[in-house]
Amino acid sequence: MTSYFHAVTLNKDKCVGCTNCIKHCPTEAIRVKEGKAKIIDERCIDCGECIRICPQHAKMAVTNTLEEIKRFRYPVALPAPTLYGQFKAGTTVDMVIAGLLELGFARVWEVARGAEIVSRVSGEYFREKELPKPVISSACPAVVRLIRVRFPELINNILPVDSPMEAAARMAKMEMEEEGCPLDEVGVFFISPCAAKFTAVKNPIGRRKSFVDGVIAISDIYGPLYGMLEEMKGAPRLQKSTGSGIHWAVSGGEMRLLPKRSSLSVDGLVNVAHVLEDVVMGKLKEVDFIEALACVGGCVGGPLTVENPFMAKTRIVALAKRAGQPVDLLPELPEGTKWQDFTWTENLQPQAVLKLDDDLAEAIRKMEALDEIHKSLPGLDCGSCGAPTCRALAEDIVRGQGNEVDCVFKLREKVAELAERMVALSSKLPPSMNEKKQKEGKQ
Repeated sequence: MTSYFHAVTLNKDKCVGCTNCIKHCPTEAIRVKEGKAKIIDERCIDCGECIRICPQHAKMAVTNTLEEIKRFRYPVALPAPTLYGQFKAGTTVDMVIAGLLELGFARVWEVARGAEIVSRVSGEYFREKELPKPVISSACPAVVRLIRVRFPELINNILPVDSPMEAAARMAKMEMEEEGCPLDEVGVFFISPCAAKFTAVKNPIGRRKSFVDGVIAISDIYGPLYGMLEEMKGAPRLQKSTGSGIHWAVSGGEMRLLPKRSSLSVDGLVNVAHVLEDVVMGKLKEVDFIEALACVGGCVGGPLTVENPFMAKTRIVALAKRAGQPVDLLPELPEGTKWQDFTWTENLQPQAVLKLDDDLAEAIRKMEALDEIHKSLPGLDCGSCGAPTCRALAEDIVRGQGNEVDCVFKLREKVAELAERMVALSSKLPPSMNEKKQKEGKQ
């Protein structure tokens, strides 16, 4: 199997094996063994849910540091629109952009503009191409990975269009090259609300290579940026994005730009999984398009943000309105580009890691064994075995990665049975010992 980079990782020294993470992982990708969590790489979708809920902060995201922009002569910042919602009321987009330039970036290319491009391209794709319905947005890399791992039958429903991050990075490099900057001296850094974006840069979606050179967490750049915003008051007009692009930071921001279609917006991975299950079962045939986002509220709820997502959403909506253009009015594509430039060049492959065996007959046998083991377990889904549910433990046992006595209730049964057998055996001493005992009794 080809190695797959994961941005979400574990600090074993901090992990105390509390099992909180196993209960919240949407793909059951975590087990607790020998007092420590263990992430199953094949199942992990880098959604960052474990980062969000770990009380020990033992899960973390691997990203680039601000210091790393110095590797390039022309570092370019790609701020996600979510970044604009992290600061107190009165902070303008111009102030944030000016602050990024003060931090050492040579240029800022707003991802909100990339979102406008993607919305325009999506509209063209719907007009020119046919896809199975409902079409599913490709903007959220965690959802795309979820489909590849858990719902591979829906891969052909995914809209094969670049993410706003990739569209912005492509345009940033194109402009820098047109201005005479050698591309090997241009470093494009996405300012990200989520770990899955870094994973998508290392494992590109729909392309052989990402246009992005690095990813910096919003939580890492927030402090340095916040410290200089006061000095950025009165910054000149630097914002080029419109309200339609900024609005992508919240749930529904993408969907509202496809007004003539029957669309559905869903956020939060548990909700997304339920909707995708309904799609698989053919329950959503009247829906043309699904905007699915891993984080509650949209990207403002990303695990690498710092602000309350509901407060951030309020600010994003206000900033989108202040942009001075209706949020459903899209600008034209950048000069010199066509919509096909922003579509995938590589087919997406399924990663059906949940199947029990490559051989169908063996897979059926294992499934029958799994069902029998599951029936024998208490069904409490308590997690004390280190697996999230009793069925997950049954699956681990079938795969040879667990034992029945990992369940404390089954272990207690076994211990009780063993004790009863020892008592029964003690009453069946060999005759020679019984005879000795009898003699001892006579004395």
